[in-house]
This record gives sequence, C-alpha cells and structure tokens, in this order.
Amino acid sequence: MKLSLFNITNFKVDGGAMFGVVPKVLWNRVYPSDANNLIPLSLKSLVVEVNGRVVLFDNGIGNKQDEKFMSHVYAFGGEGLIDGLAQRGYKPTDITDVVLTHLHYDHCGGGVYRDCEGNLKLTFPNARYHVSRAQWEWAINPNPREADAYLPENLLPMRDLGALNLIEVEGEIIPGIELRFFNGHTRGQIIPIISYRERKLVFVADLFPFRSHIPLPWIMSYDVEPLVTLKEKETFLKESLEGEYIYIYQHDYFADCSELQLTPKGIRATDGFTFEELMEKLK
Repeated sequence: MKLSLFNITNFKVDGGAMFGVVPKVLWNRVYPSDANNLIPLSLKSLVVEVNGRVVLFDNGIGNKQDEKFMSHVYAFGGEGLIDGLAQRGYKPTDITDVVLTHLHYDHCGGGVYRDCEGNLKLTFPNARYHVSRAQWEWAINPNPREADAYLPENLLPMRDLGALNLIEVEGEIIPGIELRFFNGHTRGQIIPIISYRERKLVFVADLFPFRSHIPLPWIMSYDVEPLVTLKEKETFLKESLEGEYIYIYQHDYFADCSELQLTPKGIRATDGFTFEELMEKLK
C-alpha cells in the first residue's frame, strides 16, 4: 500500500462559524484569526494505492466557479488538484476510485470540470465516484441551511455520466480501506479508516476539521445536528484512543496529523506532525 497526502489549496472562513458556541477568547488562543475574524484552512486530499487501485479521497473546490463565488472563498496557496497528483506520480486517468466524504462544494467540486466549450466533464474519467446513498439523497434535495454548499454542477454529472456509485452499508470498499458513516455534520458523511502497517489511519474530514475540534463541545456551526456530532465524537474518540488510531486532518492549516492522548480534561490531540513525519514513523 502506498499513501500520499497533498494540499490542493488554502482558504479562509469565519472563525466563529468553525467553532460554534465556543467563545472566541478560547478558540482564538489555539487557532488565531485575522482582523476580519477569518481563519485559514487547508484543503487536503489523500491518495491510497493498493491492489491495483488508486483511490482519491475528496478533490477540493475545482476551478469552474465564477469570480463572484471565489471572492467569498479567499483561496490562496496550495499545489492544485492536478499538479498535486502529478507531483505524486499520478495522472487523472490513473485514478480508479474517488471516495467523497460528503458533497459540500469544498470536498467534491474538483471531480467535474468545464471543457473549452463549457460542457461539464469528469476530471477522472476512469474512476467510480463513491458517495453514501444517505448523503446523495440529502444533497440533491437540500435543506435551506445547506443548499448553498450543494452545487448541481458538482453533483449531477457524476450521475448523468454514469460514474456514481451509492454506498449503503458501512465496511471495506477495498481490503484495507473501511468506510464509516457519520450524520452530525451532514447526513451520511463518510469517514475512511485505512489499515497501514499495523496501524489505523483516519482521514477525519469534517468530523474533526482541526486538532482543536477534539474536545467534545468544540463543534462547527455548520453541523446540521450538533448533538449527534457530540455523541459521534464521544464514541469514536474512545474507539480511536483504545485502538491507537492516527488522525489525518483535511482542514487543519497547522498540522497534517496527530495521535490521541488521555488527559485530566479528557481525550485530546497530541502535538501535530506532518504527513511525511507520519510515513517516516511507520516505516
């Protein structure tokens, strides 16, 4: 099994939205904001090559949104989707599977692009695009709270061009890659658990966007059912601590990975480290 992690882009959002009811005087100490209350996020994708398959987990915002849309995203830096893959030795045609943790635009927009004639095409023409059925049905009939995050141009081509695979049951999609469902952030979010060299690596997506979201009440305002998130976090953190899972953070600007530790205040993240340090640690 070969693993690669790269950062498609960075972007900025309101810090209060990322930390919900947690007062700014607390979250700003561990994840500081700028003068406009904006905080930086990364937008990382994970690639797992195993058993002749090349699996891409999430694919960023994409490049088909207009200037007005992107003016609210504040994107900066990063390697880009195609260039990031190329730096790891992959072409779009090499990708056999795209697993989308969920269908908010920052996680799935790169899977579809507009050609020179304005037609919507699949970025990864040889891949199956895997989404939980619960998330798909939630996304194509969106509630008013999430509607702006679900863009038809990101979603419908996957179905209309015959690439969509709806997952209904948790479990291994490929030996060594287990998919779990979580419903607090949005219905049917997939969290992948990868078995690698006798450890379990978790691409935690929007269950734990940052290391600082490990404490139970630190929940995003974006979560549609925060009390469900609270319970999901509590249950999964206990499992993760007991199993010595390693978390890979999709959005944490300051760290790629961490382990977990039990402290007098409960389960917390260890100091963060880079993905390269993780690969060295697991040699």
